[in-house]
Amino acid sequence: MNKETLSTREIAFFFFPLVLNVQLMSISHTVINGALARLEDYITALAGMSVALVVHLFIASPSYQNHTITIAMVRGRKSVVGVLIFIGLVALYVAVMLSLIAFTPLGDFILIKLLGTPTNVAVEAQKALYILAFLPFFTGIRGFCQGLIIRARKTSQVSFATGVRVAALFIFLLIGHKWFYGAQFGAFALVSCVVTETLVISWFAWRVGLPPNRGETEKSTAEILRYSFPLAYSSCLQQTIPLLISSIIGRLHDGALALAAFGVIRGFLFLLAGPMRNLQQAYLTLVKTTADNRTLLRFSFIVSLCLGFLILLTAGPLNSFVLGQLLGVETDLRHYLQLPLAACSIFPFFYGLTNLLRGWFAGADQTAQLGKSTLLKSSFLLLLWWPLVAWQPPISGIAMAISLLLAAELLESCYLYYQRQQQPEIVRHAAPL
Repeated sequence: MNKETLSTREIAFFFFPLVLNVQLMSISHTVINGALARLEDYITALAGMSVALVVHLFIASPSYQNHTITIAMVRGRKSVVGVLIFIGLVALYVAVMLSLIAFTPLGDFILIKLLGTPTNVAVEAQKALYILAFLPFFTGIRGFCQGLIIRARKTSQVSFATGVRVAALFIFLLIGHKWFYGAQFGAFALVSCVVTETLVISWFAWRVGLPPNRGETEKSTAEILRYSFPLAYSSCLQQTIPLLISSIIGRLHDGALALAAFGVIRGFLFLLAGPMRNLQQAYLTLVKTTADNRTLLRFSFIVSLCLGFLILLTAGPLNSFVLGQLLGVETDLRHYLQLPLAACSIFPFFYGLTNLLRGWFAGADQTAQLGKSTLLKSSFLLLLWWPLVAWQPPISGIAMAISLLLAAELLESCYLYYQRQQQPEIVRHAAPL
């Protein structure tokens, strides 16, 4: 009996719980910042936690693909072992690096010399990293369990576990202040609520069990590692994109204003365009036929259109209400970033296409291409760094930032699409895009 064609309703029930999961995670960070803002020395605490998280997010970025690797690779007990070995190796690497920054002079060099962090803030960040060094082991298991649940199409359970995390966070904030203070208090609350989320998601994953093997040969540990490491360093390189753009615009004539505006716009893109990255998991899990692929492409276009329209509304008619009244952005800054924010309305289309293509390459075991595509983006920005800084183009820094961001995303999309067209014979999860 032939499989029924994938419906838009099925995609929506799979996709939107994952979107809710990301938003709930954002809420937990906002709640922690709110708690730190009520401390006596709140400025140092908030700054220390911010620096600690920036460092953690960059170093831990190789683990961001754990759920994708689980979806693509786990077919039975043998492949489970290989995936868990990879997750364990990455977690160990992250924990060691965070510990070195927290407990050795390397931390002073990175935080103070390289990042220019004030000494008192660097001390707070290191105290937070004492605790955050334990986090990668729990996030590693969480990603593995999320992969099993996503593959089983029970994405609402992923969001439920994150909801439990947010609820537990308030309890840990109530009891944590008895033993911790400053940024370390925030780190304790974050690690504790993530541990709680991991326990809940592990229970769900245990009930779901391993996916049924439909005659596919399980990969060996060596094959899984060869598949996974390009995804890992691709995630790491992705984190360099905003850093490189910031390092360019920060040296332009309106550097401080451009950096402030770029921070505001990035926050909106995370909220309104970030959901499109879940298309990679949707592709790997749902697409089996050419008809399925067409349905997901149509869904991606509709969602991109809606998200782009919301960005346009925020940049235009709702500019004063959303940016001014809700976020408290000053009038001059709102007007300064208005047109660049409007230009970002096309970003969800490029980002959605890129993630659909990333899903295809991940499903076809061509993860090396994903590493190359991210390296291409980073190299593109590196090549432009010196000419732009030396030339000082006569446009606003935020316009330059958004132009670079859109160009880099378009470059990756075009590269992956071209590479996809060169390999029409490789079919695993779906037909050609």
